Amino acid sequence: MNHRVYLEIGPKRVFACSADWPGWCRIGRTEEAAIEALLDYTPRYRVIAGRAGLEFAPGDPEIVERVKGDRNTDFGAIGAIPGLDREPVGAPEAARTVALARAAWDVFAEVAAASPEELRKGPRGGGRDRDKMVAHVVEAERAYARKIGVRHKPFKDTAGLAALREDIVRVLSRPSDGGPLVEGGWPARYAARRIVWHVADHIWEMEDRRI
Repeated sequence: MNHRVYLEIGPKRVFACSADWPGWCRIGRTEEAAIEALLDYTPRYRVIAGRAGLEFAPGDPEIVERVKGDRNTDFGAIGAIPGLDREPVGAPEAARTVALARAAWDVFAEVAAASPEELRKGPRGGGRDRDKMVAHVVEAERAYARKIGVRHKPFKDTAGLAALREDIVRVLSRPSDGGPLVEGGWPARYAARRIVWHVADHIWEMEDRRI
């Protein structure tokens, strides 16, 4: 079977995102470069899929949709919601999505624990060190959670993080009609992709920037 991929096309850069594997998204300067980057990360996404207990054998990429991005796309963040995300989500897909989210969280925690506090700087001297990156992921997740009706006050303990993630899982584990989960919020499929992508993106960044 072909592997369904959609493209988010910004003014200068393009994201290629898997429609079937939440969080597997990579960026490039052209459509072709974005797809090539996505395929290059197949072994790295397989780690998350394997941790979720899923067989990961995607076929050849098939572009099923193109959606307009914006400056956030160029900055390096997925943000456009494709039409396919407004299709209903059944119980099996919801359960599979939750397994992938939990797997991404577990892998991120392990990579952070195995990484030094000081990470190699980027080509322009930037980039967060480990603890700031971990805090950034958590705070972003707390903001994303509001888009699916989950609200938590700021916290600094593991119990607070566990409670936040269990509430996210509770919402994403339910079937959905494809509409926004709350007024002004996100559809379940897009929310899952955004949450898992952000965690996976920082897993790979942290691995690449270890000193």
